Amino acid sequence: MSLLLLLLVSFNVGTLGTHTEIKRVAEEKVTLPCHHQLGLPEKDTLDIEWLLTDNEGNQKVVITYSSRHVYNNLTEEQKGRVAFASNFLAGDASLQIEPLKPSDEGRYTCKVKNSGRYVWSHVILKVLVRPSKPKCELEGELTEGSDLTLQCESSSGTKPIVYYWQRIKEKEGEDEHLPPKSRIDYNNPGRVLLQNLTMSSSGLYQCTAGNEAGKESCVVRVTVQYVQSIGMVAGAVTGIVAGALLIFLLIWLLIRRKDKKRYEEEERPNEIREDAEAPKARLVKPSSSSSGSQSSRSGSSSTHSTANSTSHSQRTLSTDAAPQPGLATRAYGLMRPEAKASEPKKVQHATLTKAETASSMTPSQSRAFQTV
Repeated sequence: MSLLLLLLVSFNVGTLGTHTEIKRVAEEKVTLPCHHQLGLPEKDTLDIEWLLTDNEGNQKVVITYSSRHVYNNLTEEQKGRVAFASNFLAGDASLQIEPLKPSDEGRYTCKVKNSGRYVWSHVILKVLVRPSKPKCELEGELTEGSDLTLQCESSSGTKPIVYYWQRIKEKEGEDEHLPPKSRIDYNNPGRVLLQNLTMSSSGLYQCTAGNEAGKESCVVRVTVQYVQSIGMVAGAVTGIVAGALLIFLLIWLLIRRKDKKRYEEEERPNEIREDAEAPKARLVKPSSSSSGSQSSRSGSSSTHSTANSTSHSQRTLSTDAAPQPGLATRAYGLMRPEAKASEPKKVQHATLTKAETASSMTPSQSRAFQTV
């Protein structure tokens, strides 16, 4: 009875392998070890199984061998990327994964069973991700005497990521170290403050982001400018703008003046000037027929007069009927329109003059008729 119990215990005794930790970089190949000696006596009863427990505690089967068949397409995430690395029937049931992905990280368990005996081994796989290419930025003014912040950060990568700033040596004699007045922000190692910039602070700066998987870097150029040079450039730009505006204003004024002159020339013939002279009145000279008719009427009225007196009366009438120069001028003055309302006295004076002329002329005419 005791011998039977010893035999049963011997058939159920297993070997627990040690825990192994392996670190590999993503996109590379990894082999997880698993060795046994259970497949030599009876190969038909040999069973091999790999299990994965991820970081969230979920467990899934990766690959199995059972009943002389291999099943390696059990999960969608690892389909086509997992396989036995060697001759698992001869004692090497190691697992190969290629290429690695961050989702492959976790705790792997290899279980080998044959005829009541078993072997377990555990492998902890850590997948490292290289830092993504960092982005270098500048914050601040690139003027002499001001402060400037250099910013560098990688968007992805296995933590922790270490950042390191240095100056790239472009010429002989340049220092690769940061300027003396530089401060590193230990709460954010990717930030470096350059205080009190000088012309010697100009140059090419490089930021390197690294972790266990590798490193990436970026560069940025710092060009410190004089404050005076900036003022001169600003003044020159302002002067050019002001000059352009002045030229535009002069051209606009010339065009306006030309248009105004053309408008005045077009409107001048249509204007009526207040001080322009009115058109002169046309004086009608008495015809000789009217004189003759008057003479005939005079001759008929005095039948007893002699021929000499008749001819003398006709000459007198002709002389009186002719317009006197002074009288014609005064008559034109009376017919002239009054341009201004402020000259009523002149009009009255002209009217009186005409009346006096008419009164002085009446006796002479009467005398002429009396002579006839």
